Amino acid sequence: MSDTETRPETRSAARAAERARRSARPTFVAPRRSPFSRRETPPGPRATFSQLLPFLFEHRPVLIVVAALSIVGAVASLLQPLLVGQVINVVEAGDPLGGLVWALVALVLVSAAITGYQHYLLQRTGEGVVLSSRKQLVGKLLRLPIAEFDTRRTGDLVSRVGSDTTMLRAVLTQGLVEAVGGAVTFVGALVAMLILDPVLLGLTVLVIAVAITTVTLLSRRVRDASQAAQAKVGDVAASVERAIGSVRTIRAAGATEREIRDVEVEAEGAWQMGVKVAHISALIVPIAGIAMQVSFLVVLGVGGFRVASGAITVANLVAFILFLFMMILPLGQAFGAVTSVNAALGALGRIQEILDLPDEDAHDRELAPLAVMVGPANEGLLPDAPAIEFDDVHFAYALTRPSDPADPGNDSPDEHLPEPDVIERQPVLRGVSFRVPRGQRIALVGPSGAGKSTILSLIERFYDPSVGAVRLGGLDLRALDRTELRAQIGYVEQDAPVLAGSLRDNLKLGSPDATDAECEHVLRAVNLGAVLERDPAGLSAPVGEDGIMLSGGERQRLAIARALLAAPPILLLDESTSSLDGVNERMMREAIDAVSAGRTLIVIAHRLSTVIDSDRIIVLDQGQVIGEGTHAQLVASVPLYRELAEHQLLA
Repeated sequence: MSDTETRPETRSAARAAERARRSARPTFVAPRRSPFSRRETPPGPRATFSQLLPFLFEHRPVLIVVAALSIVGAVASLLQPLLVGQVINVVEAGDPLGGLVWALVALVLVSAAITGYQHYLLQRTGEGVVLSSRKQLVGKLLRLPIAEFDTRRTGDLVSRVGSDTTMLRAVLTQGLVEAVGGAVTFVGALVAMLILDPVLLGLTVLVIAVAITTVTLLSRRVRDASQAAQAKVGDVAASVERAIGSVRTIRAAGATEREIRDVEVEAEGAWQMGVKVAHISALIVPIAGIAMQVSFLVVLGVGGFRVASGAITVANLVAFILFLFMMILPLGQAFGAVTSVNAALGALGRIQEILDLPDEDAHDRELAPLAVMVGPANEGLLPDAPAIEFDDVHFAYALTRPSDPADPGNDSPDEHLPEPDVIERQPVLRGVSFRVPRGQRIALVGPSGAGKSTILSLIERFYDPSVGAVRLGGLDLRALDRTELRAQIGYVEQDAPVLAGSLRDNLKLGSPDATDAECEHVLRAVNLGAVLERDPAGLSAPVGEDGIMLSGGERQRLAIARALLAAPPILLLDESTSSLDGVNERMMREAIDAVSAGRTLIVIAHRLSTVIDSDRIIVLDQGQVIGEGTHAQLVASVPLYRELAEHQLLA
C-alpha cells in the first residue's frame, strides 16, 4: 500500500495523537558518526563495595576455608612472641629450655605452610572471579539492544572484558580475605600489648591512628584515578581496534603515521592516568612502613627507659616489640586491601555500567500490550495474511551527543564530571506503509539514506517503531518471541560479514545441526562449488579474518548460503552488487533466483537488472514510500525511479 492511498478508518486515534505529539516536539538531527570519529568515553558510574560482594560470594566455600586458615595462622603467629618471652625468662633463670625451642620451630613451620596454601587458594579464586565476571559481561554484551552498539566503541567494550575484569583479581590477591586473619592478629596483639604495657600501647595507637586517617583520606582518590585510568585503557583499545580494522584503508590513504601518532596520544593519556594512580598509591604504600618504624622507635626509646626504671622486664619489652610487628603487618595488609579494593571498584564501575543495561528483550512484556493485532491472536497467521506488513511506521535512531562539562547548565551531581550524554533522535522513516504477500519477491529501491536498510532492521526487530506497527503473518512483531521471529527470517546484511574460521563454521552459525552434505548442497546452490574444490580442505578451508580469503562476491554468496541453510520462509537480502563485475553480478542474480524459489524475498536492489525480475518494486525517498508497482508502471509514474533506472543504478 503506498502512502498516497487513503489510510484505513480503523487506524486508532491514539496513534494519530501520538504522531502529533511527536511532531510537536523539537527534533534534533545529529549527523551520522563516522567509523573514524572519536569521542571521549564518559566516566562510568562509581561502583560500591556491595556490588563487588556477589563476585566474591560466588566462591564462598573456598573463601571460608581461606578465612579459617587465616585465623589459624593468626593464632600460630600470636603464640610465637609468648614463646619467645618464655624462652628469655628461662634463659635468664638458667633453666633448661626443654621443648620450647621445638615448639617455636613448629609454630614457624605451621605458619609458613598455612601462608603458602592460603596464597594458592587466593590466586586460584582470584582467577575464578575474573572468569565469572568475564562470563557475565560477555553474556550481557551479546544480549544488549543493537542500539547500544550504535553509540559504543567496540574496542572499549573489549577492554572491559579483558582489562577491567582483571582488576578484580587484586581484591583477593592483595589482602582483602587475609585481612580476616589479620584482624585476629591485630586484636590479639592489641590485647597482649595492653596487658604487657598500657603506656607503650597508647603511644603506638596514636601513631597508627594518624596512619589510618591518612589512608582513609587518600583511598577515594585511588578509586577515582583508577576508574579514569581504566577508561583511558578502553580508549587505547578502541583506537587500536579502529586502526587495525581499517588498516587497508589507512595504508591506501597514506595515513599510517598519523594513525600511529593518534594511538600514541591515547596510549600516553593512559600512561598519564596510570602514573597518577601510581603517585597516589605511592603515598599509601609506605604509610604502613612509616607507622611501623615510628612505632618501633617510640617503643624502643620509651620502653628502654621503662626497663631501666623497672616498670617492665626485658622479656616483656621484647614480647611487646614482637607483638608490635605483628600488629603492624596486618595493618599493612589492610592498607593494601584498601588500595586494591578501591582500584577494583574503579574497574567494577565500568563493568557494572554494562551489566546494569537492560537486555534486548527486557521490555518486551511492556511492549506486547501495545501490539496491534489483526483479528484474534489465533487467527493472526491465517494463510491470507501478508507475510510482512508495515502500517504507518515512523522510526528515528537514538543518537548520543556528549555533553560539555564546561556548560553552565550542567546538571551533573559532580561539577567536575559531564552530565549524562544527551539523547537525540534522527528521523529515518516517516509514515511507511506497504504489504508483502507470501511467496513474492519485493525490491526496495531509492537514494542512499532513504531508509531501505532500516526497514530490514525493523523486520528483524533490531529496533522497534516509534509509531505504527510491523506485522509478520498478521501479528505485530512486538507480540512475538524474538527467537521465534528470527527463526522465520533469514537476513543477509549489506556488507555480508564473514566470521573468522572455516566455511563450515560460517554456514553452521545459525544451523549447528546441519550435515556436511547439506552444507555442500547449499554452497552449490549459490554457485560456490568452485570454492569447495579449490582447497583440499573442503568445508574446513579457512576464510581468514573478515573473509579475506574470499572475493567480495564470494563473501556475499556465502552469507546468502548461511541464511539459506536455515531454510527460513522469509529472506531479507540487503544486496550490494554495485561494486561487482559482470560475472559476479550474474552469479549473484542466479543465487538470488535460487534462494527466492518458494520464499518471500525482500531485496534492497542496487542494480536495475535485479529490480526488473521482482514481482513488485517499492520506491523510497526521505523515509517515505513514493511509489509501488512493476518496473514499467514506476517508469511511467515515478520521476525518481525513472531517473534511477535511466542511470542503471538504484543507489
